[in-house]
Amino acid sequence: MNDLSKLFVPFSAISRKTVLTLIVAETIVALLIWQLSGNGLIPSPTKVLDALGRVASDPNFSFADNFMSSLFLTLKGMGISILIALAVSYLALIPVFNPVAHFIIKCRYLTLTGLIFVFTLMTDNGSQLKMSLLIFGIVPFFVTSLLSIIEGINKQEYELCRTLRMNNWQILWEVVIVGRFDQVFEVMRQNFAIAWMMITMVEGLSMSEGGLGTLLIKANKFVDMAQVFAILLVIFVLGILFDILLGQLRRWLFPYTKIETAK
Repeated sequence: MNDLSKLFVPFSAISRKTVLTLIVAETIVALLIWQLSGNGLIPSPTKVLDALGRVASDPNFSFADNFMSSLFLTLKGMGISILIALAVSYLALIPVFNPVAHFIIKCRYLTLTGLIFVFTLMTDNGSQLKMSLLIFGIVPFFVTSLLSIIEGINKQEYELCRTLRMNNWQILWEVVIVGRFDQVFEVMRQNFAIAWMMITMVEGLSMSEGGLGTLLIKANKFVDMAQVFAILLVIFVLGILFDILLGQLRRWLFPYTKIETAK
């Protein structure tokens, strides 16, 4: 009863069991509301699950192949993007490269819609076009987050290294690169959502290689909303699973982060 009253009080600490119960209860309520209100173009959960079964089992959809295509493109784009973002962020500490880093940050306000033609001219095929757009859409957000981490470093850490007679390059390595690598991993986890969200858009520009975005566009073309919601459900669930997986991987690679997040 005590936990129940805390549910409506700001900053209240509740047990893990109560949190799980609350999540299950609210999910059930949301599904019931969806089931009762789903009609017409908006399919009910039962219709979505039925469409999901058809998409997964019908060989014409090649669901497994399309899923692997999307996953490979996302992971490859994430890998290249994080390497570029790390290089830009670390080089931003060198005055001559600082304006370049801040220009890249501002590029997050550019819409990809107006740049598709430019990227089409700069690339040789659809695969390169998708990868280029994905990287361009991710890197500015990566750099923004990484520079925010660097700017948040306590100056005392730099002073401590100087008292140990380290030069500037050694300080960069010890404090910024090695000392904040766990936070870099967290940035990657948070920005994975951006890449996963963008994947369907870039796959729609070149559908020859398939992907979940291709399935989604075809379903939209034939106004098969049950299939659209089924594919969206797959994308949503997989995004959550990857987020959990990356979070667990971070805690496994950097056990001391458990102390930082303990409440």
